[in-house]
Amino acid sequence: MPVPTSVSTRSHPGKGAGLSLALLSAVAFGGSGVAAKPLIEAGLDPLHVVWLRVAGAALVMLPLAVRHRGLIRRRPGLLAGFGLFAVAGVQACYFAAISRIPVGVALLVEYLAPALVLGWVRFVQRRPVTRAAAVGVVLAVGGLACVVEVWSGLGFDVLGLLLALGAACCQVGYFVLSDQGSDGAEAPDPLGVIAYGLLIGAAVLTVVSRPWSMDRSVLTGSAEMDGTPVAALVLLGWIVLVATVAAYITGVVSVRRLSPQVAGVVACLEAVIATVLAWVLLGEHLSAPQIVGGAVVLTGAFIAQSSAPAKNSGKPVAGGGPERELSTPGTTA
Repeated sequence: MPVPTSVSTRSHPGKGAGLSLALLSAVAFGGSGVAAKPLIEAGLDPLHVVWLRVAGAALVMLPLAVRHRGLIRRRPGLLAGFGLFAVAGVQACYFAAISRIPVGVALLVEYLAPALVLGWVRFVQRRPVTRAAAVGVVLAVGGLACVVEVWSGLGFDVLGLLLALGAACCQVGYFVLSDQGSDGAEAPDPLGVIAYGLLIGAAVLTVVSRPWSMDRSVLTGSAEMDGTPVAALVLLGWIVLVATVAAYITGVVSVRRLSPQVAGVVACLEAVIATVLAWVLLGEHLSAPQIVGGAVVLTGAFIAQSSAPAKNSGKPVAGGGPERELSTPGTTA
């Protein structure tokens, strides 16, 4: 999930602690789909699971929203974009996707976002991109072809793949919006952006998901993880407190201690962690070509998002443009 952070190149103390926090964030984010899928299979609509996640996290982070209430006046467009795209759009598409295709495949498709951002920069904004970034796009697309096994006529549910691609497109929408109107302005506090994004996302999802129609009896029972019953409330608690609140906070703090490039490398582990957890806990096994393809996707995504030159360098842009004021190394899972 995107973790907006100030793009500061100055060094920060405590890099060891920063790496530990980045790993914790990747583990927390990576476990969201693994915990959500049993709830969906137990009878909850994917949109209702998303609403529970976002609304619960919004309540927990409400004090941060109050603390940063000035953001409503200074950056309303950014807050709306984060809430609509990075929170409501990405999570709704991702959770709907994992109800139809394996968790690891959905997340790897979502990692096409950096490549899609470069497509926007090159063909819509008509700005040049670096050669390294173009190589990253080719690698990401080629790796994805292995993940979805195109040689077998797309062995996965087509709608599920389209929903995962929709999650990637929602990330692009947020990246593009966050790239607008910086003009040297001071970057907003990322925790404030997250808090208001969750509030806006919860409001939008309330209208779309109609949570009053939810089958609440599912939450009082248990859900099965590869045949093992787990209390539904335990899974929901993990999704809200660990995979959302703790994941965001540790992600923000880690990137403040690390460079965006290093944080981006660690963030790519989220897809690996999600795939391994789904394999162990849900029994969703990937074939050898899919594993290789996944590694290529992550390599291409990292190259694409980390090849942007320094701000105002005059060099070709990549990864959404060198003037971007928010670094988003993670995904929206």
